[in-house]
Amino acid sequence: MSGSARLLRWCLLAILAAMLPAAAQACTLCSCTTSSTSLSFGSYSPVTASPTDATAQVSINCTGVVSLFGQVEITASPGASGAALQRTMSHGGSTLRYNLYADPGRTQVLADGTGGTTTIATPLNGLLVFSTSAPVYGRITAGQWVASGSYADTIVITVQY
Repeated sequence: MSGSARLLRWCLLAILAAMLPAAAQACTLCSCTTSSTSLSFGSYSPVTASPTDATAQVSINCTGVVSLFGQVEITASPGASGAALQRTMSHGGSTLRYNLYADPGRTQVLADGTGGTTTIATPLNGLLVFSTSAPVYGRITAGQWVASGSYADTIVITVQY
C-alpha cells in the first residue's frame, strides 16, 4: 500500500471515529441555535365538552461534526406548578390545568423522562450543517370553571446535543 493510500485510509478512519456516538454528545465542536414558536391556546370555554389543543414547534440549527446516529434530546421544565404531571397556567389567583405532550395523541407528558414523563429524541440530519425540529403538543383539560383573563405559565425547554 502506498504512503498516500495509507494516509487516506487513516484520515477516513479518523473521520468515522469522530462520528461515533459519544456519551451524551451527538455533536462535536458544534455551534447551535434554537428557536420555538409560542404555544397559544386562543380562547378557552369551560362549557365546551372537549379539551382545547394547541401545537408549538422547537427548531435546532447547528454546524459541526455530527456523531453517527446522533440525536438531540428535548426536555421541558414543570413550570410554576412544580409538577410536570400537574402543570397549571395562572391569572391572578386562578389556575387553569393544562399539559405538554410529546405525541399527537397527547398521552406522553413532556418533561425530563422521570416520574411517568418522557422526553423528545429527534435524529440529527446532516454532517457539517444540520437542522431538526420537533412539535410540542399542548392541551387544556375541558370543563374548568375559571375567571376570565389571560392565563400563562413559563416553561424552560432544554435541548441537549
